[in-house]
Amino acid sequence: MKNCIAACLTLLPVSFSAAPVLAADKDKQFFQTIEGQWSGPGEIVAGKYKGTKFVCNLAGSTPDEDIGMTLDGTCRVGVFSQPMKATVTRVGSAYSGKFNDGAAGKGLDVTSGSVSGNKVVFGLNRKQLNGAMLARVSDPNTMNVTVSVRVDKELVPVIGMSLKRVDNIAVGSIAKN
Repeated sequence: MKNCIAACLTLLPVSFSAAPVLAADKDKQFFQTIEGQWSGPGEIVAGKYKGTKFVCNLAGSTPDEDIGMTLDGTCRVGVFSQPMKATVTRVGSAYSGKFNDGAAGKGLDVTSGSVSGNKVVFGLNRKQLNGAMLARVSDPNTMNVTVSVRVDKELVPVIGMSLKRVDNIAVGSIAKN
């Protein structure tokens, strides 16, 4: 019995020192839920192109060394496809990244971010445009994304997407003997 208690006490300092590491890895754990293939419809809900519907096919991945994610693929409107890529990495306690080629090109810069439970919010910027992207993973196979822009002092949703995880393993039937 004494040996059991002594063994537990020797592990106690290890468990306390691991607690901050486990807390810091909550962001990484969230981003790992994004890994895999995603597909689903979206719609522009405000602005000049309001009512435009599209379908996106995206692959989610996480870097081995850093904390962050990449969603890479295409979004299609009718017969036209547009490449889409979002890469975000945590640097210290802040997030940065870009959508497509960033604000220097035709995309957006990710200027901030935070993970809370099953959602992430990223601050977006392009010249005079400021906004936010919210992604919520409501269950292991569903991710909802909303992109909003700041108008005066209010965030106005402009794009909404509902993505489902796509199983890339073919399911077949087994022949009877």
